[in-house]
This record gives sequence, C-alpha cells and structure tokens, in this order.
Amino acid sequence: MRPAFGGVSLFLNVYLIVGHRSSTYADRDRLESSIMIRKFVEDLRSEARSVFTLAWPLVLAEIGWMAMGIVDTIMVGHLPNSAEAIGGVSLGSVIFYTAAIFGGSLLFSLDTKVSQSFGAGDLADANHSLLSALYIIVPLAPVLMAMVWLAGHLLPGMGVGPAILSQALPFLRAMNWSTPPLLLYFAFRRYLQAVNLVKPVTFALVSANLVNLLGDWVLIYGHLGLPAFGVAGSGWSTCSSRIYLAVVLFVTVVWQHRKKKLRLFQPPLIPDLARIRELLRIGLPAATQILFEIGVFATVTALIAKLDAASLAAHQIALNCASLTYMVPLGISSAAAVSVGQAIGRRDPAGAGRAGWTAIMMGAGFMSIAALVLVLAPRLIVRIFTPDPEVMRIGVKLLLVAAAFQLFDGLQSVATGALRGAGETRIPMLSSFVAYWVVGLPLGYYLGFNRGLGALGLWMGLALSLMFIGSALMLAWRWKVGQLVEAQGEALNAARTF
Repeated sequence: MRPAFGGVSLFLNVYLIVGHRSSTYADRDRLESSIMIRKFVEDLRSEARSVFTLAWPLVLAEIGWMAMGIVDTIMVGHLPNSAEAIGGVSLGSVIFYTAAIFGGSLLFSLDTKVSQSFGAGDLADANHSLLSALYIIVPLAPVLMAMVWLAGHLLPGMGVGPAILSQALPFLRAMNWSTPPLLLYFAFRRYLQAVNLVKPVTFALVSANLVNLLGDWVLIYGHLGLPAFGVAGSGWSTCSSRIYLAVVLFVTVVWQHRKKKLRLFQPPLIPDLARIRELLRIGLPAATQILFEIGVFATVTALIAKLDAASLAAHQIALNCASLTYMVPLGISSAAAVSVGQAIGRRDPAGAGRAGWTAIMMGAGFMSIAALVLVLAPRLIVRIFTPDPEVMRIGVKLLLVAAAFQLFDGLQSVATGALRGAGETRIPMLSSFVAYWVVGLPLGYYLGFNRGLGALGLWMGLALSLMFIGSALMLAWRWKVGQLVEAQGEALNAARTF
C-alpha cells in the first residue's frame, strides 16, 4: 500500500505545485494586464489634458475668426435690401477667401517644421522656418491680390444678377487690400501655436472681433460723422481688423524672442532655398487640399447665385452655421498637428498616435452634439440672420443637410491636422479632389439642376463628399501611426545591431 499511496501523494504534490504555479502565472498575467490597462487609461487622460490645454484657445481663436464673417452677414442683413446684401457678401467672401486661404494654407507647413523643431528643443531652427515663411509671403501677396482682382472682373460674365453684383464688387475690392496683413497673421499664428503660445492668438482674434464690430457699425451705416458705405463698409472694416491681427501677433513674436534672449531672426538672413522648398513641399499639398474644398464651395455658391437671391442668402446663412461648428474641430486639428509634430520631434511615435486619436475623439464628440443642435433648432437659427420667409424655408432644409455631415466633417478636419503634424499632406489632398470634384459636385449639380432640387441638391452632394473624406482620412491616420511605430522599431533594431 505504501508504494501506491506514495505515488498518489507524489501526484497530488506535483498537481498542487503546478496548480499553484499556474494560478500564480494567471494572477500575474491578470495583474500585468490590469497595470497595462491602467497605464493606457492614465496615458490617454494625460494626452487628453495636454491636447485640450492646447486646443481650447485655438478653438476660441477659430470661432473668433468665423465670428467676423457671421457678424458681417448679420450687420449687412439688416440693410433695406437684405437678401441682395447677404448675397453680395457671400459671393465676395467666397472669391476672396478662395485665394487668400490658399495662400495662408501654404504656411500650414509651419505646423510641421516648427513643432518638430520645438519638440526636439531647437528653437533657433523653428525661428529659421518662420523667416523662410516670410520670404514666401513677399511674392505671394501680390500674386493673390491679382487673382482676386481678375476674378472680380470676370464676375459680370458668369450670369450673376446685377443686384448681387452691385453689392459684391465693392465689398471684394475692399477685402482685397487685407491680403498682405492676412498672410502675415497666418505665418505668425502658425509659428506661435507650434511653440505652445496659443493664448495670444486667442486674445488677438477675440479683440479683433470688437474692432470689426465697431468698424461695421461705423462704416456700413455711417456713424461718428462718416458716410454710410453699405456693404463695402463691411469689407473695409474687415481689412482694418486684419491689420490689427498682424500687428498684435508680430508684437507677441518679438516679446517671445526677447523673453528667450534670442534674436528675432537668426543669421544667416539670406533666403534659405532648401528650407523654402521643404516648406512648400509640405505646404503645397495642404494648400491644394484647401483649394479643392474652398473651390467646391465657391463653385456651389456661384451656381446657387444663378437661382435667386433667397437661395443664395439661405446658402450663406447655412454655410456660416456649418463653418461655425467646423471651427471647433479645426482648432482641435491645429492642436493635433502641433502635438503630433512635437511628439515626433521627441522621437515618440506612440505618443504621436495617442495625441492624434485623442484629438479625433474630441472633434467627433463635439460635432455629434452640433448635429443634434442643427436638427432641433434650424428655424430659430435662421431667424437670427433674417426674417425673410423664403430664405427661412430654404435655410431650414440646408441646415438639416449640414447636420447629416457634421460628424464626418469633424473627423476629416482633425485627421488632416494629425496627418499634417506627421508631415503627410498628400493623402488629404487626393481624398479631397476625388470626393469633391469627382463625386460630390457632379452629383450635387445633377440633383440641384437636373432633378430640380436647387440649393438643397447641391448641398446633398457636398454632404456625400464629406462622408467619403472623413472615412478615408480615418483609415489614413491609422496607417500613418503604424508606419511611424514600425519606423521606430526598425531604427532601434539597426542601432542594436550596430
């Protein structure tokens, strides 16, 4: 009996030991998993705080930027010829910003270069990128002004009604003079936000709205002894606020350099052609993407201008509202570009991925709420702009279409910023071209004119475009994160082998 009992005893001892070890391993695995999950959540919370700290002043800045256009629309909307005045501002604004924002978007490359230099601790290199951007502005400003001037002269031959033309052309001429200070503002702003100085940008834009509001009150309606310029007065008021913006941000850049005990511009001061080419290599696809986007909205505006003044006014109101909600993910997009760029400068691709995904979730969350607001209160929103019943009828329908694409608009905006921070600007450009010009605009034209849906049909085409872009850029960002992590792994393996 003893041998048998001894065998059973040995078996039981081995079972208990192995079972104990298996239990220990399982407990250890659960503990490690729990630690990893807690670390992931803590990293995500830390990243969310970091992105939010950088994003909220930029969101306010973007809202401040958009508020100028909304205030201009509201102010001219209370002139006697409300629909024609709003239509003139709409048409003039689209033409001007198609050129001006293209030029400003060339400077998006500062998000990439300056943030990566700042992340690597090389502020002098960041300074050198700003100087190179200023060399780009010198020939760019007169070229853009000539383009706007030419577009204004082509308007009469495009079938736009004379009542709208009489409002749009004086407004456009006044706005054109704001091109040089607007480009300087773009350069200084991109530099400042890339080195984490975002609150001065917010202050500049919020206070510039007060300058613009006062200017509108004085120049549109004729106060303080000045004549009433009507819609053109709104253009001159906006021009004055652009000059103010450029001056405030330039003073901030000077202050920042004195605080860091750096010269304003580091020698050599001659143009660095290699740096300029690099800025244009990154910036040109980004600017082309913006051109595709603004261009399609400009084309839609011109097509709606052929319908009637009420459709054009409703389009402008809905576009202002959709653009206002878009300012939030656009501000988050800038924060994403800076956060991703700085993480890459620190050689932290995992951190770059967390920053990008965190920003994307923030943008998606806000735009979901914005869509709900547009669904619940479209009539109330349109009534803020105008009491015209026909404009109200069309505007409500357009706001419901805008609600449908809010989420996708937020996704594409923030994903574009995250990709830009990683130096990838070609994929957003190609996605925009295909979505807007190959799919969305032809479909919108068919629905608007062939099917008789008018402005509503054109907006339905735009909605489909944004759904396509948002989905495509989410996949692109996922691919880019994998590429960054893989590149770091290959570099570490090479270093170990060496």
